[in-house]
Amino acid sequence: MQHINRTTVNEFFLLGFSHYYSFQHLLFGVVILAYIICVFGNVTIILLVRTEPSLQTPMYFFISIFTVLEIMFASVTIPKLLAILIQTKKTISFFGCFVQMYAFNALGETECFLLALMVFDRYLAINNPLRYSAIMNSPVCYRLAVLPWFLGFLVSFFPSIFTFLLDFCGPNEVDHFFCDLAPLQNLACSDPFISNMMTTMAAILATVFPFFTIMGFYIHIIYSVLKIKSIEGKSKAFSTCSSHLIVASLFYGSAIIVYVRPKGPNGSQYDKFYSLLYTVVTPVFNPFIYALRNRDVKKVLRNVFVKFLSQTGANIGAITRLKVLTHHENPILKPRWL
Repeated sequence: MQHINRTTVNEFFLLGFSHYYSFQHLLFGVVILAYIICVFGNVTIILLVRTEPSLQTPMYFFISIFTVLEIMFASVTIPKLLAILIQTKKTISFFGCFVQMYAFNALGETECFLLALMVFDRYLAINNPLRYSAIMNSPVCYRLAVLPWFLGFLVSFFPSIFTFLLDFCGPNEVDHFFCDLAPLQNLACSDPFISNMMTTMAAILATVFPFFTIMGFYIHIIYSVLKIKSIEGKSKAFSTCSSHLIVASLFYGSAIIVYVRPKGPNGSQYDKFYSLLYTVVTPVFNPFIYALRNRDVKKVLRNVFVKFLSQTGANIGAITRLKVLTHHENPILKPRWL
């Protein structure tokens, strides 16, 4: 039988947190504050890495790539979330919904692969310190930085295109605050079995596989660090990895809960709140984790702050001296027209 496309939906309604009306205004304030902090914190790290010579190393190069990715990842969902929290009309166009879905999943999977690449960099630095600079030279770093983006956008393409090819003839209410694979597949009029299978395979490939890769590298890193005799050497080695481990745990933990765990009858209700963890909460915490738990970044921030204070003090001192000199030379200042 010839397949007939029965897609009649032109737009989707994002329900978001409509069931919690009194909670929406508070959530709007929290989310917009979190978004501002996320952008400001990540941009600060990017500027520090770009302008400070001591931070221009492979590790901080990948951190700067990660912060750019975090801003893009948060910007895919948070502006629309803010809009539906304060607007009566909570719609998104049919194609706009699928563009958001693909961008969200592609950037999320890119982040998974990038986190795995970052721990590989730390593994080389700790296990091959003498050859590390020769191995991780600039051309290699640039090539490796492109790889997560290629894999993320490639892996997410297949479940996205199979979901797009489903028939949507109503209803068109998405029980989420952004367009994602599972909520859209639940609205399809045609059988979403293949699309669901592709989503599960992509989740395993882009989430579970990098997660266990990271755990494997960290087992080797811990084993290597424990062989270091000096306490100071152990502390320095662990400090370079602790920030990444915390960030990876937060991101992978929430992603595995949403995309890999078995779905219950009320799974979508909980998924909305779980999704807030890695779309809003984690991007806010990441700049602070990398800044406050990293000795090099804290040192640079301290130097920048001291330099700023010294320049401000010098400017204030110069202005004060100018005022004193002016007052001394002209005790009574009269208007020019007198």
